[in-house]
Amino acid sequence: MVDKDNALADKTVDEEPTSLKESCYEIMHTLIFAFIVVILVMTFFFRMVDVDGESMMDTLHDRDRVIVTNFCYTPKDGDVVVISHGQNLNKPIIKRVIATEGESLSIDFKTGTVTVNNVVIDEPYIKDLTTKQGDAEIPSVIPKGMVFVMGDNRNHSTDSRFTAVGLIDEKDIIGAAPFVIFPFDRIKAL
Repeated sequence: MVDKDNALADKTVDEEPTSLKESCYEIMHTLIFAFIVVILVMTFFFRMVDVDGESMMDTLHDRDRVIVTNFCYTPKDGDVVVISHGQNLNKPIIKRVIATEGESLSIDFKTGTVTVNNVVIDEPYIKDLTTKQGDAEIPSVIPKGMVFVMGDNRNHSTDSRFTAVGLIDEKDIIGAAPFVIFPFDRIKAL
């Protein structure tokens, strides 16, 4: 009888480490799977980007945090986008798409109006009229694969009007920024 009790005790002791090993394996498996899912989601669906500067005031403020999505994204007029870099600017920037490939564009710096495809665009989001002219040549028609972008704080924005940014290749657009998520009192759709 003692041998059976010892055998049972030995069996129970042997099962506990196996159970502990299995639990650790399951936890590690779950954590690795969750990490891979987060990486895939952040790579293909969403990213978070901090706003740096005041060129998008009053739409975006310095240090706002926006969600950026690039899944099946094609730039459209009016979209707020995050761009990996400009022509001569090596840092990410956030601007608004004004015109895309094939669209005609003109800016009247005296009246501050922007015209796309012969229609003065309604821009309720701008802080001030577009009266500041840059040093870049503004094409009358946006070339294939390119977009023209400007900040909403028009007279305090380095954008496609300037050679530092210039026209933006669609491949350099990281994605659209549809939401402000931080600070919490500024959460909103763009």
